[in-house]
Amino acid sequence: MKTKIIAYNRVEQPVLKKLKSKYDVHFFKNIDTKTDPEFLAQLYDAEGIIGLELPVDKELIDRAPNLRIVSNVSVGYNNLDVDYLNKRNIMATNTPDVLTDTVADTVFGILIATARRIPELDHMVKTGGWTTEAVEPEHFGIDVHHKKLGIIGMGRIGQAIAQRGHFGFDMEISYHSRTRKPDVEERFAATYCSLDDLLTQSDFVCLITPLTAETEGMLGKREFQLMKKDAIFINGSRGKTIVEQDLIAALRDGEIAAAGLDVFEKEPVETDNPLLKMKNVVTTPHIGSSTHETELKMSELAATNLIAGLNGDKPPNLVNSATWSKK
Repeated sequence: MKTKIIAYNRVEQPVLKKLKSKYDVHFFKNIDTKTDPEFLAQLYDAEGIIGLELPVDKELIDRAPNLRIVSNVSVGYNNLDVDYLNKRNIMATNTPDVLTDTVADTVFGILIATARRIPELDHMVKTGGWTTEAVEPEHFGIDVHHKKLGIIGMGRIGQAIAQRGHFGFDMEISYHSRTRKPDVEERFAATYCSLDDLLTQSDFVCLITPLTAETEGMLGKREFQLMKKDAIFINGSRGKTIVEQDLIAALRDGEIAAAGLDVFEKEPVETDNPLLKMKNVVTTPHIGSSTHETELKMSELAATNLIAGLNGDKPPNLVNSATWSKK
């Protein structure tokens, strides 16, 4: 009898086909995992889970007594109850590295689009609002080159953003992270500083930290008020790393100039969210890694992790303290 696994939401078709040749695969997409009868039935004797943004909490884990590994198709794993997975000795893995450049491209694209008001002006052109040969000053954006870029979180993606800013746009780089990184400072002429100093000095503030207990709500009313009134805030991390209502207030009250957001407190974003009606806010639907090439690489790496764990080997990207052994 083939080992049973559950695939959830986003596993690319070539990878899904490969897994089906080896395992008894049951694929689910956009279901209520608390109540879907077929999902719950298959979960009972599933030994592996692979997928994107499946909430693997205590309730789900307790419904899966044979589970041995959960393979996330993402870098982040805040959807996993890591402590309880450790208690049950269930392996948890993620997919770092393969999406670094793609996410950095997205974040920098959002930064440029926000600074130069590209979505707003695209809409103006397409709806007949461009009526004079030279646009008026009220439609001008701001320069990106030679500005001060402050990066909160200097992991792989933060460094890729710093590389683009330093070498591509001659930006002055400052950063704040849990640990100082002398190699980053040398490569990008970057300055390590406190969070407050970064906020008060930067023309662009880019948040790219993982969502943890420490980073949840790390930017709120006080932090937005520290920023320059002509500063632009970019969030490429997770929606809950900021207090979204405080960002809305800061934009509404002119505490900061604009924001570019790929993530939101609630996703999909609610249609009545005030951010969607603000011309000085650029929004994208959490597409940081969403290219065909990168999504395939992520699925492939997640499958490699899954197969290793099910074979009793150490997965390449184990993120918890669970142990592995040949079955």
